[in-house]
Amino acid sequence: MRCVIRIGVTQSTVFTVTEAQAQLPKLLRGLERSGAFTVERRGKVAAFVLSPARMEALIETMEILGNRSAMEAISAYERGEVLMKEAACLDEDEG
Repeated sequence: MRCVIRIGVTQSTVFTVTEAQAQLPKLLRGLERSGAFTVERRGKVAAFVLSPARMEALIETMEILGNRSAMEAISAYERGEVLMKEAACLDEDEG
């Protein structure tokens, strides 16, 4: 069974499973920079490997997309109906 791994968004680097196993620590260090790589088996995607930061970003995005109130607020902002405040205002006392 032959698998290839593609690093990053482009197909610049391809590894067989044997090569990837031999270079796994290097690939994982590279994952911090690239955020993700794809594992293919017989020319088809078998898995996506994501860095913790990329996975957390995807989860956060899905949570926002699934939150009706958040999406309504974003839509209102995009229509110019509301203005955003600086995040620093959240730290101010409301006294």
